[in-house]
Amino acid sequence: MSILVACVLFIAVTLGLSLAGMRLWVRPKEAIERVTGATAAVQESAPLHPSLVFHHLVRSIGALLPASPKDVGAVHRRLIRAGIRSESAIKLLYGAKASLAVLLPLLMTAVVARGNAAPENKVIAVLAAGAAGFFAPNEYLKIRARRRQKQIQRGLPNALDLLVVCVESGLGLDQAILQVAKELEHAHKEITEEFTFVNLELKAGMRRVEALRNLAERTSVGDLKKLVAVLIQADRFGTGVGQSLRAHADYMRVQARQVAEEKAAKLGVKLVFPIFFCILPSLFVVTVGPIAVRIIRELLPMMNSI
Repeated sequence: MSILVACVLFIAVTLGLSLAGMRLWVRPKEAIERVTGATAAVQESAPLHPSLVFHHLVRSIGALLPASPKDVGAVHRRLIRAGIRSESAIKLLYGAKASLAVLLPLLMTAVVARGNAAPENKVIAVLAAGAAGFFAPNEYLKIRARRRQKQIQRGLPNALDLLVVCVESGLGLDQAILQVAKELEHAHKEITEEFTFVNLELKAGMRRVEALRNLAERTSVGDLKKLVAVLIQADRFGTGVGQSLRAHADYMRVQARQVAEEKAAKLGVKLVFPIFFCILPSLFVVTVGPIAVRIIRELLPMMNSI
């Protein structure tokens, strides 16, 4: 087992030093220019802050990993749904997966090497650590995307009511979306961000239908998809946008009331387990405890004396 640990550590250290040397010290562009005699303008880059060294190293590792275009598109959509729109986000994700898939098994190997467990269990623990390190960034993305969708879902009724007010006051749909984004900037940042992107796409020359469909695709929120469908149908058939939005707002208000009533009906069933495991034991201790102590102190000595 010690030989296996030594081999794994040697391979990991060798790969890490090789990657760091290739990215930080080896400069193939300068060597090619020196051989070919070509001259290029020297661009002075700002020194990297020590706190960003690990960030840069992870991004460099992610840039070295191969990825298929299909996987890149799916990962890019997941990153957008999580609210991450940086150009290097995919590289950071791949680099984090590769780094954690190597570092966690090494840490687990160092932990289990001193234990007395069976060798099979140690191997399983190391493999489980590698799998956890590889899939942990994906789970983090899912959690962050789900949290962002909940925030959008929470702020959508306010945005819809404000959109109805803006449309009925005489603004067009594009100006109403921009006004809602300005008004909800501090209250609901997620909806503000999405509406701002819609406005930027409209300014870039994209059709309104395509911009709204992109909004539904980016967020993947059910109620927002319904709102986009209402706006697209109103724009296609020429019906009043204000009337359609007000009818949809009433529908969402009724739906929210029904969801609240459903949660209230489930509350009694959900409280059974906390009451049974947390409240009833304390009640038994308070009510039956003094009687049990009195029985032990008085009744048992009388029975023993008999």
